[in-house]
Amino acid sequence: MKRTILFLAWALPLAGQLTYERIRKAEAEPGHWLTYSGNYQGHRHSPLRQITTANIGRLKPVWVYQTQDLNAFETTPLVVDGIMYISEPPSNATALDIRTGRPLWAYRRNIPEDVRVCCGQVNRGLAMLDDLLFVGTVDAHLVALDAKTGRLHWDVELADYKTGHSITVAPLAVKDKVIVGISGGEYGVRGFLDAYDAKTGKLVWRFWTVPGPGEPGHETWAGDSWKTGSATTWVTGSYDPELNLLYWGTGNPGPDYNSEVREGDNLYSDSLLALDPDTGKLRWYFQFTPHDAHDWDSTHVPVLVDGAVHGAARKLVVMANRNGFYYVFDGQTGEFLSGQAYAKQTWAKGLDDRGKPILIPNMYPSIEGTVVYPGLHGGTNWFSPSYSPQTNLFYVAVREEGTTFYVGAAEHRPGAWFAGGGIRGIPGVEPSGSVKALEVETGKTRWEFPLHSPPWTGLLSTAGGLVFGGTNEGHFFALDAATGKPLWRFPTGGAVLAGPISYLSEGKQHVAIAAGHALFVFAVD
Repeated sequence: MKRTILFLAWALPLAGQLTYERIRKAEAEPGHWLTYSGNYQGHRHSPLRQITTANIGRLKPVWVYQTQDLNAFETTPLVVDGIMYISEPPSNATALDIRTGRPLWAYRRNIPEDVRVCCGQVNRGLAMLDDLLFVGTVDAHLVALDAKTGRLHWDVELADYKTGHSITVAPLAVKDKVIVGISGGEYGVRGFLDAYDAKTGKLVWRFWTVPGPGEPGHETWAGDSWKTGSATTWVTGSYDPELNLLYWGTGNPGPDYNSEVREGDNLYSDSLLALDPDTGKLRWYFQFTPHDAHDWDSTHVPVLVDGAVHGAARKLVVMANRNGFYYVFDGQTGEFLSGQAYAKQTWAKGLDDRGKPILIPNMYPSIEGTVVYPGLHGGTNWFSPSYSPQTNLFYVAVREEGTTFYVGAAEHRPGAWFAGGGIRGIPGVEPSGSVKALEVETGKTRWEFPLHSPPWTGLLSTAGGLVFGGTNEGHFFALDAATGKPLWRFPTGGAVLAGPISYLSEGKQHVAIAAGHALFVFAVD
């Protein structure tokens, strides 16, 4: 059952039309936050500069919205024409008045009790196009809501949730389509990426991330292992309107740790895909970790930057990968340009001139256990990095944590956990973390801000010279974007497991972050 609740109030803001052209030119509307990463390029950067290094000490909470679900609150809000749209766990959506946080409407979805999800019934965000709002659900549906009322417009099922499929990703609206990925890699599903007609919900194309018989890449899977190959698409991608290329990362192959049952490179797991958004055809790909046995999903937001390599202007795609390496590619051709480790790693001697890892022997999971850095959760994870055009730096939350990997039996049953082994920490070793600023073209560390524990925070840079992020201990903080110097922090009382945004309300810059089970909004007093 689905319910939409309308909250009546005087002088409510009116939902506007969010066209494709508005999203494409998001930088021209710095007072809004129009798509998951703020713009198509994945920058997570706000051009607003009212909040600065000089006045950050006066930043105070303005209002707080409390969610009513105890699952992790990982939303990135959208802000469009005076209304904030948020997703709430497990698969709900709410419209708020940005002036007060007062709810305008709420869409509530009843989730089947037997839904299977890897890592909590969470939802990371929404997409909007024209007058429709799009949300994925943990029972593997994509729904379109009327942005003015929250009423259901259409509802499509992507896959059977009983086999382990789910949706936790924020969709991406491109032209007249809604692009959405799938979760379920730990259940041995076959991954895919879908595009739907935004108006009707009709499937336009599907790209299978594990090639079937007769398709290029199928030969990289032994026997029938492709049928349970995973390579899911559970983090939002990026888009270059000039090249008309959609960039999307893929997850680990299945089973996670017993790679002996799936000999080969296992395409297109742990890869960056460049697709034609009109047709879903593959233009190029790069596989970061061939034959992965450590659950190092490459589901990170690809960041698109106009840069220079060896003095020549290039359209770049940069990614800090879960495997501990930072990569730079030519966005048009997929050519590997450079890469280096940004986090502690013990599994590779480095990267060759094609960007492929030079493996250190005996780093695969074993019966007795194999200690590897980075660990299960990687050098970084799904949470978004940020890129600032002002500093030309790439900001990333880094996890310094190893894992002991064990190999085990790998018998697949639909809807059952399919890891092929297990993991544990490293006794006596305390994990840590940091925020690092990397040079875009080289990946060299410019500065590092240490954290007490491995983070799960997304980052936001602003034209005011700031980088915002959070900690597991519940502190929302601001750093000097040029130096990493800590300038401000606020105790939210709950772990920060989401990314901040910034926008204007009544002409004043605000910053918002989900922390614990609440959404906090701040402004300078």
